[in-house]
Amino acid sequence: MKGSHKNIMVVPPFYCDYGSHIEVGENFFANYNCTILDVAPVKIGDNVLFGPNVSLYTAGHPLHPVSRNSAYEYGISITIGDNVWLGGNVVVTPGVHIGNNVVIGAGSVVTKDIPDNMVAAGNPCRIIREITEEDKKYYYKDREFDEEAWANIEAGQK
Repeated sequence: MKGSHKNIMVVPPFYCDYGSHIEVGENFFANYNCTILDVAPVKIGDNVLFGPNVSLYTAGHPLHPVSRNSAYEYGISITIGDNVWLGGNVVVTPGVHIGNNVVIGAGSVVTKDIPDNMVAAGNPCRIIREITEEDKKYYYKDREFDEEAWANIEAGQK
């Protein structure tokens, strides 16, 4: 694994093809059962969180059985920006670029690029909405931080 290696936590088990094609930034956390098929490069930015069972697949095979039966395998790189959270059981397919400040909902299958500052979810994954400043005061859906928790958050950001 390449990258800064500052504050990286990967909860075992962890699975990959090579490991040498994976680059991670600072403050990376991957929960249980992370799988990264790194036939092609995988670049993961700073402050990225993976829920349990997240899988990144750069590898693929042709659709047509004649081509597929030839044992041909391809790899197309995956890029994940900074400040991204992939919920549990998210699958990212070859060639996908996930922008900065993105949240991907649990169980999503990401087959297309997701731009910066979006919440996206589903199978196939689609954009639900943009993340705005209004979202800052909530920790889950419509549940707001209490004053003490918010003071702690603000103190940590200074």
